[in-house]
Amino acid sequence: MESWRKPRPQQPGENAPSIFAVVMRIFSGIQPTGAKTLGNYAGGFRQYVETQERGEAFFCIVDLHSITVEYDPAELRDSTLNLYAMLVATGLDPDRSTIFAQSHVAAHAEAAWLLSAVTSYGQLGRMTQFKEKSERQEFLSAGLFTYPVLMAGDILLYQTDLVPIGDDQRQHLELARDVAERFNTRFGETFRIPEGQYPEVGARVMDLQDPVSKMSTSSPLAAQGVVRMLDEPDTIRRKLRSAVTDSGREVKHDPAEKPGISNLIEIMTVATGESVEEVEARYDGQGYGPFKADVAEAVVELLTPIQKRYRELRGDDRELQRLLAIGAEKARNASEPTLHSMYERMGFVMPASGRFFGAARPKGL
Repeated sequence: MESWRKPRPQQPGENAPSIFAVVMRIFSGIQPTGAKTLGNYAGGFRQYVETQERGEAFFCIVDLHSITVEYDPAELRDSTLNLYAMLVATGLDPDRSTIFAQSHVAAHAEAAWLLSAVTSYGQLGRMTQFKEKSERQEFLSAGLFTYPVLMAGDILLYQTDLVPIGDDQRQHLELARDVAERFNTRFGETFRIPEGQYPEVGARVMDLQDPVSKMSTSSPLAAQGVVRMLDEPDTIRRKLRSAVTDSGREVKHDPAEKPGISNLIEIMTVATGESVEEVEARYDGQGYGPFKADVAEAVVELLTPIQKRYRELRGDDRELQRLLAIGAEKARNASEPTLHSMYERMGFVMPASGRFFGAARPKGL
C-alpha cells in the first residue's frame, strides 16, 4: 500500500486536503492483560516498529477488550502500564507514534455502539475466536460476543489505511471492513476501508510443546511451551531446547509434516531476520540438537536488550501515565472528526454548542 491512495473522507469542519498532503494512517491494538510472549513480538511488536516509519501511526492498548472475560482489576491497572513500557522497549517511539489507552478515548465506546447498528448478529456468531473463548468461560459475557464491533470502531475511527496484526486477527479485520462498507453504503462515504498487514513468516508462533496450537498469553505462567518476553535467559534456553520436534533430523520448513521444527525455523527467522531458506541452508545436515541450541541463543540475544529497556521504563509509573495522557489527547483529536461525522450522518441532532469528546485524565496528573 502506498501513501498516494485517495484521500480519506473529508469530515465536517475540515478543509479539503491537498492530494500532496495525504499520509498513510496505521492503527493496531493489543490487550494489556496476560504476560506477553514471543508470539506477541512476532505478530505484533516487530510489525509496529516497522510500520511506524511509514505514516501516521496509532497504537492502542485495548483495555476495554480485556474486560470481556474474567479478569482482576488490579492486574488490569498494572498490565496497562506494563504494556506501554513493553511497546516502547520493543522500539515504538512516543514522539513518532501515538500510543494510548483505549479507555482514555471515549470515542471508542461510542463508535462501537453506533457500529453495532450495521453489524450482523449472524456474522458475529461465526467469529472463530468467540467460539473458542466461549468454550473456556463459565460466564459468557455479551461483551465477548460484540468484541469485534469494538475492534471495528477502534480501527475505523482513525480513517486507517493499514492494520499490522497477527494472522489470528484476520477474521476480525474482515468484519471491520464489511462494517465500514455497510455503513458507507447506508449513510454515505464515511470510512476508509483498511487493509491488513500480516508477517510473511512468524505470523502465528506456536506452542513449543504443542506445535499445532498458538503460543498464548492465557497459558499458565509455568507453561513450558510458551516463551515470555520477560523470561530469564536460562528459562528461555530450557524451553527452546526441550521443544517438541518431529521424526527425522532434517531442519526443513514443512508445517504440515514437520510442525515442530517448522515452528522453530520461524522463531529463528523472527530472532535473526534471516529467511527460511537461509536457515535451512545453514543447518543442512546438522540435525536438531545444534539447531535448537542456536535458536535458544538467538532468542536470548533478541530479548536481553528489550528486557533491560523495559525495566528502565517500568520503574517510573508517573512518567508512563504522563505519556499515556499525551497519547490520549492526540488520539482524541484524531478520532473526533470521524465520530462527529458518524453521529451527523446517522441522523442525530447535534448539540448547538458543539460536541466535547474524551475521558478524564488518569488520576494523579
